[in-house]
Amino acid sequence: MHRFYTCFVLVIGLSIISAYRPVVIVHGILTGADSMLLIVDEIQRHHPGTVVYNTDRFEGWSSLENAWHQVLEFNGDLQKICEKHPDGVILLGYSQGGLLARAVLQTYPDHCVKKFISLSSPQAGQFGTDFLHLIFPSLVAKTAYQLFYTYVGQHTSVGNYWNDPHHQDLFEQFSIFLPYINNDLPSTNSTLFRDSMLRLEQLILIGGPNDGVITPWESSHFGYYNESDDVIPCKKRKIYLEDRIGLRTLDRDGRLKLITVPGVKHYEWHLNTDVVESVVLPHLD
Repeated sequence: MHRFYTCFVLVIGLSIISAYRPVVIVHGILTGADSMLLIVDEIQRHHPGTVVYNTDRFEGWSSLENAWHQVLEFNGDLQKICEKHPDGVILLGYSQGGLLARAVLQTYPDHCVKKFISLSSPQAGQFGTDFLHLIFPSLVAKTAYQLFYTYVGQHTSVGNYWNDPHHQDLFEQFSIFLPYINNDLPSTNSTLFRDSMLRLEQLILIGGPNDGVITPWESSHFGYYNESDDVIPCKKRKIYLEDRIGLRTLDRDGRLKLITVPGVKHYEWHLNTDVVESVVLPHLD
C-alpha cells in the first residue's frame, strides 16, 4: 500500500510539473541574461520543474545592433525551442526585449508561442530624452530624429523604434523596423505579421505610469503621442481600430490583457520579487 501511494504521489507530482509550459525570456537593452535571473529563480521556485530558456544573445552594447538582425537570430533560437516543445511555450520580453520578442513571433508563421508577455516594452515606439541619455548623453528627443532617421541611425536598435510624433513623414520614410511590424506601412509581410499575432492564446501587455524610461509609458500598451503630444490610448489608435496586427480581434476574443501597475520604476519590473509575483507569475499557469 505504501509503495502504491509513493508511486501515485510521484505520478501526480510529475503531472503538475509537466503542466507548466516552458518559458523563453528575452532581456532588455544594455543588459544580458544575468539581469533576468531573478525572474528565472522565481519561476522555478513557484513552478518547480519549469524549463526556462534565458537568452544570452546580444548582451551589453551588442543590444544596440540593428533590430532586424537581432530578430533574425532570435527567430532561429525560437524555432529550435519550438521543435523541442511543439505543445507550446510562453514568451516573455522585458523593455527592448519585449519589442524584439514580439517581432520574432510575428516573423515566424508556425511559432509555438501560446502566451506572450510584454514587460514594460516600447511597443508603439519611444520618444523621450531621459531614455536617450542612458545611451546617447548628448542627444535630446527634439533633435534625435536628425540622427535616427538616417542610414546610419537605422543601424541602431533604438533608431529602429524611435517614433517622433512631430516628424512622421521621416519616420515612415527612413524607419525600417517599427512602422512595418506594426503594419503602419504595408509590406509583403503584412498578412504574416498579423496572422502570427493571432496564433497567440493570450497577449499580455504590462506597464505603468511611474516607469520613467518608456516614453510615453502607454507605449507599453500600444498607446502613443499624437502631433500635439497628447497620448492616444491603444483602443483609439488606428493600429487597434483597423486591426492592423490583430489587437482588436485578440481583444474581442478575450485574449488581450492590458495591465497597469502604478509605482513601479523601469528597472524594478524584473528585479523586484513582489512585482514579479504579482504581474508575471499569475500568467505562467
